Amino acid sequence: MTDSATTQELWGGETRKAIGNFPVSGEPIPAPVARWLGRIKAAAARVNAELGLLDEDKAQRIAAAGDRIANGELDDQFPIDVFQTGSGTSSNMNANEVIATLAGDDCHANDDVNMGQSSNDVFPSAVHLAALGEIVSDLLPALEGLAGALDAKAREFDDVVKSGRTHWMDAVPVTLGQEFGGYAAQVREGKARVESTLRRLGQIPLGGTAVGTGLNTHPEFAERVRARLAAETGLEISPPADPFESQAARDGLVEASGALKTLAVSLTKIANDLRFLGSGPRAGLSEIFLPELQKGSSIMPGKVNPVIPEVVTQVAAQVIGNDQAIAVGGMQGHFELNVFVPLMARNLLQSIGLLASACRLLDEKCVSGIEANREQCERYAELTLSAATALNPYIGYDRATEIVKQAAASGRSLREIARDDGVSDEVLDEALDYRKMAKPHDPRP
Repeated sequence: MTDSATTQELWGGETRKAIGNFPVSGEPIPAPVARWLGRIKAAAARVNAELGLLDEDKAQRIAAAGDRIANGELDDQFPIDVFQTGSGTSSNMNANEVIATLAGDDCHANDDVNMGQSSNDVFPSAVHLAALGEIVSDLLPALEGLAGALDAKAREFDDVVKSGRTHWMDAVPVTLGQEFGGYAAQVREGKARVESTLRRLGQIPLGGTAVGTGLNTHPEFAERVRARLAAETGLEISPPADPFESQAARDGLVEASGALKTLAVSLTKIANDLRFLGSGPRAGLSEIFLPELQKGSSIMPGKVNPVIPEVVTQVAAQVIGNDQAIAVGGMQGHFELNVFVPLMARNLLQSIGLLASACRLLDEKCVSGIEANREQCERYAELTLSAATALNPYIGYDRATEIVKQAAASGRSLREIARDDGVSDEVLDEALDYRKMAKPHDPRP
């Protein structure tokens, strides 16, 4: 939490210039990025002292100030607009100046706090690690919770037979449990996709300084700082595959955003299905009952809307839009540096936070409270003319088609029309078993 008692401006001249130069959105860099800048600066100071490059007492004062930033005590000391110089130099200088002020008059923002570093390697490192940390601590647990809630409903609704739907048209019977099991699998596959990006998110360009060569950095600096950060946080932090790739390109951020976009697509499918399944209560499908959370209309008494699925689909739209901007940002890696890092940081961190919140809401305020309208589901299962598919092995596709046409035209049931057409009751009892149709390979009787 930001220390509300902190009112003093701890930054210096470079930060003031940036505040004046970038009055764009009124939105600062994401707090997790600022906190990781502090964490990196603290680790760097301690390592530089170990290497004999920085006075021990000064290093400890720098590290203590960096720790305060890392702990979220000084979020209000990072006022520069997120739409700033594309390397994040302004925010790196912001961190340097705040730490130098706290560390004492003998501490220089560039020579001491920024020792062994450049904005070009520190800022993207902070962005990568902020995204990594937020995914691990926030998004992945939210996804696991949602998948678990959907799994629980899949088990609860295992015996609820209903009409399947393809092309929005009646199809052969399925169970409501099978549908919810599919949703749970979608979420778990999405979680796995996100997890597959973590190793590359943890590959940071720290130690490359200005262009990737590591000029002005001790050869052991980057490895020692990475080891410290990994030990402090438990995150998998590793050297880049190549220092020039990691400094010039932000492909790891693009990849992570792509996995989030895929997750947003999955959540849209799930949320829309829930809206449609719960539509009604009298003129819609009404196969499930969604929790009633609030009034749905200021004019229509008693109306209740699917507010949580609507929120989820809006979040998904924002995440998909964020991904598009991140992809464009990823294209701006020209020669030795990408200069769209603040934009990518803003969008990626926003997407992670939005998806985590949306998944928790969907889990706790929607899925966990869903009830099946068993009577309605079973009625639809019996009404679907596509159940005639099960007659194909007995009477053939063409004859079954004629039975469907007659049933549709007359409003009579498949069983009645088929019996009139000469199909025996024995065949009808065997073929038109809706639960068996939904689970044709289930060994249970």
